[in-house]
Amino acid sequence: MSESPYIFDISGAANFEQLVIENSFHKPVLVDFWAEWCAPCKALMPMLAKITEEYAGELLLAKVNCDIEQDIVMRFGIRSLPTVVLFKNGQPVDGFAGAQPEAAIREMLKPHVAEPAPAAADPMEAAQALFAEGRFADTEALLKQVLTEDNENAAALILYARCLAERGELGEAETVLNAVKGDEHKQALAGAKAQLTFLRQAADLPEVATLKSRLAQNAEDDEAVYQLAVQQLARQQYEAALDGLLKLFVRNRSYSDGLPHKTLLQVFDLLGGDHPLVTTYRRKLYQAIY
Repeated sequence: MSESPYIFDISGAANFEQLVIENSFHKPVLVDFWAEWCAPCKALMPMLAKITEEYAGELLLAKVNCDIEQDIVMRFGIRSLPTVVLFKNGQPVDGFAGAQPEAAIREMLKPHVAEPAPAAADPMEAAQALFAEGRFADTEALLKQVLTEDNENAAALILYARCLAERGELGEAETVLNAVKGDEHKQALAGAKAQLTFLRQAADLPEVATLKSRLAQNAEDDEAVYQLAVQQLARQQYEAALDGLLKLFVRNRSYSDGLPHKTLLQVFDLLGGDHPLVTTYRRKLYQAIY
C-alpha cells in the first residue's frame, strides 16, 4: 500500500467501486493497470506517482495488479500493459496504452484536472529577487518573516542589513552585520560591509556634479576619479564605478597606497563572484596587473 493519501492499491471489485468510481465524482482518478512481470509498468509507475503528488489531492492514482484483479481487467477490456485510464464522474474519459513520456501524460491530464500550483518559492530566493529589483521595503518585510523563524539566519541578516543601508540606516545596518555568526557567508558579509563603507564615504564627499566638473577640466584628477567612483558605488552604478577604478589603477596604481586595487576587490565582494561585471573586471584587472 502506498504511503501517499493520493495513491492506493485496488483489491477487488467492491474496492474499485469505492476508490475509483465513487472518488471520480469528486476528483479525477488515474487507474494504472500493471503487472509484476511488466518492466515498462515498473518504469511508468514512479512517474505517475510523482505527477499525482504534484497535484496535491486534485488527482488520485489507483493501481490495479492485473495478475490478481482479473475481473476488473476483463470488465474494462485491458489487452496490453501498461494501460492507464482516467476516470471522471464514474466514467473512463481518457487514457493511453504503453509507456509514455512525462510531457505526454501531463498534456493528457490538462483538459481534465487543474494545473498543480507551482512550488512555493524559497523565501530567501524571493527576498534576493526583490532586493535586485530595488524593492527594499518588500524585501525587509519578507526577511522579517524569515528572521522570526530563525533569528540567526546569516543570509537573511546580511540582506536585511543591506536593505537598512539602502535607506540610510547605516548604524542599525552595522549592528545587524555584527550579529552575523559563522563563516558560511563570509563573502556576502564582506560585500555588505563594503556597501556600508561606500555609503559612509559618499556622505562626506563632494557632489557628483562637482566631481564631474573637476574631471571635465582635468581628466587625470585622480582624487576626483576615485571620489566619483565611490559616489557611483553608493548609487549602485557599479559598471561606471568599476570602469573608473580600473582606469585609475592602470594610470596610477599606487594612488593612496593602492586604494583603487583594494576598492576593486571590495566591489567584487559586494557583487559576488558570479556577477557578470565581476567576471569581466576581474579578468581586466588580472590583465592590467600582469
